[in-house]
Amino acid sequence: MEQTQRAQLENLLNRLSDLNKIGASLSSERDINRLLESILNAAKKITNADAGTLYLLDPVNQWLAFEILHNDSLGIHLGGTSGEPIPFYPIHLYVDGKPNHAMVVSHAALSGETINIPDAYIAEGFDFSGTKKFDNKTGYRSRSFLAVPMRNHESEIIGVLQLINAIDAVSGEVKQFTKDDQQLLESLASQAAIAISNRRLIQQLEDLFESFISLINTAIDDKSPYTGGHCERVPVLTMMLAEAANRTKQGELQHFNLTDKDRYELKIAGLLHDCGKITTPVHVVDKATKLQTIFDRIQLIDTRFEVLKRDAYIDKLEGRLPADQYETRLRQLDEDREFLRRCNIGGEKMKDEDVARVWNIAGYRWVDFKGEPADFLDEEERENLTIRAGTLTAAERQIINHHIVATIKMLESLPWPRHLKSVPEYAGGHHERMDGKGYPNGLKREQMSVQARLMGIADIFEALTAKDRPYKEGKTLSESLTILGRFKENGHIDPDLFDVFIREKVYLEYARRFLAAEQIDEVDESTIPGYTP
Repeated sequence: MEQTQRAQLENLLNRLSDLNKIGASLSSERDINRLLESILNAAKKITNADAGTLYLLDPVNQWLAFEILHNDSLGIHLGGTSGEPIPFYPIHLYVDGKPNHAMVVSHAALSGETINIPDAYIAEGFDFSGTKKFDNKTGYRSRSFLAVPMRNHESEIIGVLQLINAIDAVSGEVKQFTKDDQQLLESLASQAAIAISNRRLIQQLEDLFESFISLINTAIDDKSPYTGGHCERVPVLTMMLAEAANRTKQGELQHFNLTDKDRYELKIAGLLHDCGKITTPVHVVDKATKLQTIFDRIQLIDTRFEVLKRDAYIDKLEGRLPADQYETRLRQLDEDREFLRRCNIGGEKMKDEDVARVWNIAGYRWVDFKGEPADFLDEEERENLTIRAGTLTAAERQIINHHIVATIKMLESLPWPRHLKSVPEYAGGHHERMDGKGYPNGLKREQMSVQARLMGIADIFEALTAKDRPYKEGKTLSESLTILGRFKENGHIDPDLFDVFIREKVYLEYARRFLAAEQIDEVDESTIPGYTP
């Protein structure tokens, strides 16, 4: 007898030890589905139950929804991380406006009391018709029940834990849940309720935080529809490349591993990587042509050409310009006008002879609206029309580049929690270069995290392929990868991450999701500059 008592005491102590360990593990779980599954598994373990269900209260609909359902004898694992939906209707707490005390779990939720039933087939006061139908259909025998309400730190019922069929550890027979089982499960239910409430609160705060980020990106998008897509796509591509780097088992990146915390931190950094653009003037962000400000000033230059053509016509009428020279003059002016229109469209690289021709045209004389003789193009127009690549002047490019300084300043001003402390560094490094020639801090590769380096590749590739920019068309896959490969060769981007980007087909995964069909051309990886398989 004394030996039996010692064994029972030792068993209880072991179960209490398990309960303490379970409580510690519940508080550290971030994923709500894994958390719920851990709770149910723990409940079954400490009571040696064969089956169980975890219900959560929906306060709006006033019902208990099935979240996790396990039955070891039948091999049933539904809900939670299984991905398999539970095909049962929720348990209503009220039927026709009256409390539903007929069901065990609804009574437990309404009363706040634990329900311990030795044998459902002889129990009175509860409706077990659904249980018996389930048993008839499956051949199972649902006998002992233990339903415990889950009450959070504010004494609110948030759900119910229900276990079925306690198994005797020696005989393997179904038995009643003991008083010790009940007390242990009540303790676990209390810890579980707090863990669930905390996880929900954290999730709500994270949702709120991400909503604020979305608010910022919406404001940027409202200023310029051309950057809205960029703010959406770069985080997605960043995570694609991060997962590919996480998978790789060769080179420097073989030791790069992402935890769930790391993933969330990088996701937030990706969403915020261009938040500083909220300070960038919209006429610079959306500058589609070299002469565009509030409107495209090429129209003013067109008017000047008409003035020169009018002057030439007057000269012809008054005999100062022979007819053949007049026709030659008109043709020259028309050709010059078309040439300046072409120059106004930002290209890859402007030729020296084209720059010289712009300067020559700039020297034409005309009479301005004040009646004063003036150069055909003023200094600012000459500067814009001779931009070597793109549509931005050096000063405007500095304004654009300042967005990353603003981004870093904004992000570093926030009181980041420990698990998000690297967000400013990740987001603020995507315009740095591996050779130290980037901006704003001129960092070199060894001074940057892998996360910041991979975000730089994502930012460049998105920009190359983007088809929603006002100043260029989206490039094809092969064109973009060729340019990206040259960036690897000249020390612009991380070489190992570039190789992963190609080898793991990240570019193709991204293309299938975001690129137009005509952009997805055949890619011969062996011809990509700098690529090492």
